[in-house]
Amino acid sequence: MSAILFGSISTVADTSELQRHAFNLAFEDHGLQWRWSRDDYLAMLEKSGGRSRISEYADSVGETVDAPAIHATKSQLFQEMLRNGRVVPRPGVVETIKEAKDKGVRVGLVTTTSRENISALIEALAPDVQAGDFAVIVDASAVEQPKPDKAAYTFALQSLGEDQHQCVAIEDNEDGAQAAAAAGLRWVAFPNENTAGQSFASNGKRVNELKFDELQAMIGGGAQPITDPSDTGLEQNNNAAAAG
Repeated sequence: MSAILFGSISTVADTSELQRHAFNLAFEDHGLQWRWSRDDYLAMLEKSGGRSRISEYADSVGETVDAPAIHATKSQLFQEMLRNGRVVPRPGVVETIKEAKDKGVRVGLVTTTSRENISALIEALAPDVQAGDFAVIVDASAVEQPKPDKAAYTFALQSLGEDQHQCVAIEDNEDGAQAAAAAGLRWVAFPNENTAGQSFASNGKRVNELKFDELQAMIGGGAQPITDPSDTGLEQNNNAAAAG
């Protein structure tokens, strides 16, 4: 194993419920009578993209809103919540990063969120997690297409000069797992509080805590890396499902 690629900020710290609360506060700030319950949000998480969630919800309730402005407010509120120290690293994350560094395995953060969200998260988790822990950090500005497109992972692999067959991706949602599969990566499902009900693919490994040795074992042989997302069952799951 030459690299471990964390696929979202919620694979490092569980920020999903903070994101939902930030959305609801942003709606209040913009004078909207919207409130997304946890059940509402769980359904929306079946697809990636916070701004698109706002637009799609507005269409569903017959309202016209400035989705980019609302999303910008939500992002600012979310970053303030992070800086107030309301998050901690997820189980095994700090230990996995440390062992990777000790053994010469590179670590990446491959997201399609904003650089500001990433910076706020790392600031909140310091000194347990620091920017210098990551050999590459991919954010929304690096690629044109969000996940489930493979662009973010392709960008990361090219930046690192790594062979996808020697890397493991860690994902917390089905869109992310599909993106990793499309890039030819082995991946592990590490669902967060609000994506725990997603099925992922039957042939994907699912964990509640990260362990370096288990990730390394995924590269040691066995199943060949998945290169066609339709082979994972994820495409069918996403189409059957419906949307931080």
